[in-house]
Order: sequence, then C-alpha cells, then structure tokens
Amino acid sequence: MVGSRTATLQAAVSRRGFLAGAAGGIALGTMALAGCATPGRAAGGATTLRFYEQKQEVIAYFDKLLRRFEGEHTGLSVVHDSTAAIAPQFVRGEPADVGCFNDNLELARYISRGVLSDLGDLPSAARVRPDIDTLTNQYATFEDRTSVLPYSLAAAGVIYNKRIFADHDLPVPTTWDDFVEVCRTLQKAGVTPIYATDRDTWTLWQGLFDYSVGSLVDTGSFFRKMKALGADVGPDSEVSFEQDFAVPMERAKTISSFFNRDHATRAYADGNLAFGKGEAAMYLQGPWALGQIALIDEELPVGTFALPVSNDPADRKARVNIDLGLWIPTASEHPEQAKELVEFLMQPDVIDAYNRDNLAYSPRIDAPPQQDERLAGLQQYVDDAAFYQGAGTFIPTSIPLGNYLQSAIRSGDFTSMLRRLDSDWRRLAGRSATV
Repeated sequence: MVGSRTATLQAAVSRRGFLAGAAGGIALGTMALAGCATPGRAAGGATTLRFYEQKQEVIAYFDKLLRRFEGEHTGLSVVHDSTAAIAPQFVRGEPADVGCFNDNLELARYISRGVLSDLGDLPSAARVRPDIDTLTNQYATFEDRTSVLPYSLAAAGVIYNKRIFADHDLPVPTTWDDFVEVCRTLQKAGVTPIYATDRDTWTLWQGLFDYSVGSLVDTGSFFRKMKALGADVGPDSEVSFEQDFAVPMERAKTISSFFNRDHATRAYADGNLAFGKGEAAMYLQGPWALGQIALIDEELPVGTFALPVSNDPADRKARVNIDLGLWIPTASEHPEQAKELVEFLMQPDVIDAYNRDNLAYSPRIDAPPQQDERLAGLQQYVDDAAFYQGAGTFIPTSIPLGNYLQSAIRSGDFTSMLRRLDSDWRRLAGRSATV
C-alpha cells in the first residue's frame, strides 16, 4: 500500500487549480516550458516533441515516463511543458504536439472547434472501455472524431474514518435514511459527522453539490437538454435547475446541517488537517485528498463509499471525471511521432501503473482493479459503470456556483439559488446567440 501512495504523497499543492479548470475556466498566463530544447529538430537531427501536461503533482512522474520513451525511441526527444493554460498555445498557433489534460469545459472549446486530431484509428483507442469513452462526449464532440483518449478516471465519494465508525458501531450507509441516521448518531455522540471547507468554494460544488445531484439526475442527459434549450430554460421548460435539482438540493440542505460549526471559515488545507487528526467522521472529497490526509497520519484507517441520496441502494453511484485525457492538435508539426508518444503512454503496463500509483482507475478494457484499500469501496461502481460526471463540471465558471452555494448554506434557501442558476444559464445562452 505504501508503494501505491508514492506519487500521491507528493501532492502538496491545492486542488483548487485542478478543479477550477474542471469547471471550464481558461486561466490566461505565460508559457513556462520545462527544458530549453526548441520544438522541431533537436541537436543531432533528433525530432523534438512538446508534451503538455498541467497536473503539477505528477510532473516528476511524467518526466520519468518521457525519459523512458526517449530511451525506447531513437531520434525522438520530448520537452515537458507544464504551464497551466491551454489558451496561449492555441492563440499563438503553437500548441504542444501531445496534450494531457483534464477532460472538461475548457478542453471542450477546442474539441468543438475541430482543432484536435482524430485518434480513432490508433490501436489504443480500441482498448478504451466504451462506457468511459462515452464520458468524453458529454462536454463536446466534433463530427465523428475521437478527439480525446481517456487516460485516467478519478472516482470520488465520501471519505470516512473507519475507526470512528467502528467505535460507534456504525455501518456504511446504503440508503439516504441510513446516512441521515449515521449523521444524527455521530452528532448526538459529540462527533462532527462531516467536515466541510466552505472558504474554498470548489470543495462545495465538487462535494456537496455534485454528490447530492449525481444519483438522482442523469447529469449528461440533463445538461445536453439544457444546452439545447439555451435561453428558453425556465419554470415550464422540459428541464431546469429549479425543477430537476429541487430534491437533490433538499438533500444538500440536510447534509449541510451536519457540517462542522466553523465550516464557513475553513479551507481545503484545514479540512485535510482536521480529518487527518480524526476530528470528523466523514469528508466529501476525492482521492486527491488522501495523500494530504496520509501526511498527517499515514496509519489512519480510511475508506470511501458512494453517497446514497435515495432509499434504493441500487441507485448509488460514484462521482467521476476524466482526470487526464490525451490529444493531438491538428496543428502539430510531427503528427506521426506524436501518435508514437500517445501509443507509448497508452501501453497497458504504462497506463495501468500510472493509475495505480496515482489513486485513479485505468480506462482500459480489462484493466486491473485499483489496489489501494482506501478506494476499495468505489471499485464496484467503476466496474459496473455506476458513475456520473459531476454536475458542477458542466457549469461555466462565469456562473459563480460556489458562491451561490455559500449563500444557500448560510440562508438555508436553496430554491432561490436554483432559480438564479436558471437565470444565469439563460443570460449566457442569450449572450452566445448574439455573438
């Protein structure tokens, strides 16, 4: 187990940057190329590829893979670009030869514009699970292209302290009523049921919002219809936030009543520290938090389960996202060599090892299960495709969902929040129609 944590324990950066990108924000910034080689031809006639990967916590991991690739492919060298922004690359007409990025609304802009190559004819494309590949089409598509190959699937649920559950003789809840009863029992015993960190708003929409919605609403279908309705979204439309998210937000309101008293002033780092010190029984976070928790107490007995928000155990699902996807811009000057790099990274021993070491799931057909016992409670959901992409990831960052959630938790009025979301959606759709 210690070996499988190696890369995760290096993750000392906040997940805010990652999740802000997952909501589709484009952070304009300067290019920061790692290395000094000039794209094109390197010294000695070798072809130099530029590989773009924005996850700061796995830079060292991919550096090792790229050096291995160079050793196995004479005449090819790779510069590792770890800048946090895609936009400047495309604006300047100099995108990296191979991209490795969160599959989200930001990447969707480039998929929909047709500036990413079709990878459907690559041998590795046929090895991707169809039910995971389908997730990549929920944000955007272009004609019949396979613009992105899923590389890493992250699954998230309720992280819980097994010791606290055992001390109070509590089962892992499988229904909504069971979950509420567990929270009430803990509260009566003087134990904080759920540690929340409202100060970092992404933790609210990633956890409270997404977890409450996912098992009650088909997020992919819902947002496809919302996009089609555009400015016609309203109280009487086929779908709307006010209608479809009413019950999920009643769940969210109840869940928030079990938060730590100081949740409004606590940030993500505070949550990791508090949970690591055993100050709460549950934590609505993803696998990225596990390394941080382990830095506080590596021996803390931790597990994860999918939040039940209905009283039918069969309805339970895990929140997932394509944490990394591979793509090749149509503007790459070395498309064939870029495909060689993609095929190398998609080799079973390479892709499976990456996901094992970084607490994620390989999207490959017949991939081995995630071995880390902290994630064992989510494995079956991944195996059965009982998962959904978080609703918050479909909402553009120009709609301040996190701030709305802060206000709703404070006031207890989630209905007004949903109406505001519908209004914002109409406003953005109307603005797009006039461009």
